[in-house]
Amino acid sequence: MTPGNAPPRDLPPYDLLGVGFGPSNLALAIALDERARRTGAGFRYRFLERQAGFTWHGGMLLPGSDMQICFLKDLVTLRDPTSPLTFVNYLHGQGRLQDFINLRTFYPSRVEFNDYLRWVADRFADRCAYGETVLAVEPEPAVDGRVEVLRVSTRDASGDIVERRTRNLVVAAGGTAHVPEVFGQAARDGRVFHSSAYLDRVSTDRAALGLDAEGARVAVVGGGQSAAEISHDLHARFPRLCIDLVFRGHALKPSDSSPFVNEIFNPAYTDFVYAQPEERRDAIVRTFRNTNYAVVDADLLAALYAILYQQKIGGLERLRLRPRHEIVGVASARDGIVLATHDRFSATDAVGTYACVILATGYDRSAHAPFLDPIAAYRTGDTVERDYKAPTVPGFAPGIYLQGYSEFSHGLSDTLLSVVATRSQDIVDSLFRNADARSRGLTSMSHGVSL
Repeated sequence: MTPGNAPPRDLPPYDLLGVGFGPSNLALAIALDERARRTGAGFRYRFLERQAGFTWHGGMLLPGSDMQICFLKDLVTLRDPTSPLTFVNYLHGQGRLQDFINLRTFYPSRVEFNDYLRWVADRFADRCAYGETVLAVEPEPAVDGRVEVLRVSTRDASGDIVERRTRNLVVAAGGTAHVPEVFGQAARDGRVFHSSAYLDRVSTDRAALGLDAEGARVAVVGGGQSAAEISHDLHARFPRLCIDLVFRGHALKPSDSSPFVNEIFNPAYTDFVYAQPEERRDAIVRTFRNTNYAVVDADLLAALYAILYQQKIGGLERLRLRPRHEIVGVASARDGIVLATHDRFSATDAVGTYACVILATGYDRSAHAPFLDPIAAYRTGDTVERDYKAPTVPGFAPGIYLQGYSEFSHGLSDTLLSVVATRSQDIVDSLFRNADARSRGLTSMSHGVSL
């Protein structure tokens, strides 16, 4: 590691550094900008994003894939529908508003919504350092032992170490690809990859993966939306390819997006969930898992069923569903990836060799990212407060805010777009409350008043 040039201690620290520049921190940038315009209060902030430019789930921007959330739940509308950064104003600026109205849908394509997000991100390009990976967040103790400032180290695209100082940190780095343990060493084989890399791999490595070979077979692992979308896309993209969709459930199940159930994604529901004792919160999340986990949009289910039906007419079985199958062994072989599966209900075993295996197995979200290890001793719990601020020990002044890691305390909407607009306001309000309290505290200490 190349030593970084530490910023001079007399250089004012940032008021806020944000880790990640996806929808959550993008919504926060809007809220901070609104606050500055409304009050004239200066607030130095910057976001650190490891990608070279803005892309939202680039590996799954599949042709024909639509959003699963209403466009009105964009980055700002639920907080301020008069903002110039709404999805509707984006459509107007692109000259597509009337055409979108004629579609008579609440659900834009995923490609278009990504373009909307990039359109907003471009307005904050000077507030984001792209191509920087956060390495460590370390305390900078003051003379009296208190911690007032954090030092954030990153590695930029050229490999140089960059250090910045900040009074607050907001972490919204998203999840990490979940790879089931059974894949073990085989997960290092390039023929096994996660759905997050799907489009890149099938576009650039189609020959190496053998996707055009006659009779080649691919396994897609998972029973949710991503697994279904990938299976459908593979079937259309590679006419000679055979696909096995392997999942543990009895059947592909539809997501519940009915209006009363959908109220769990209302911002007000966050207050309800947070007010419950821990065991009740857990029960609420489990009750409504069928709104977001291991479920598929009804339209896509119908499309997959139609493919299976047409296969019965034509006799060529290219798409095969393998429900109730548990993967019990994985091995890399010269001619492909070997999967050993067990049907728990028929008690039968099977072995298949695949040109590649695509893991549509979701994401792991941990509020204990390795770069936060140097300040772990200052945190007093695994959860966050209602304003998304991590509780810390006395004498530790910086605010540590977490976006997208609080599903079990704030509800299922925490990892989704549903609350990004209102959550950003919660965090901005908390940041300024804490800044005021810190300012009053420093003033009191300067006059010799004990706090």
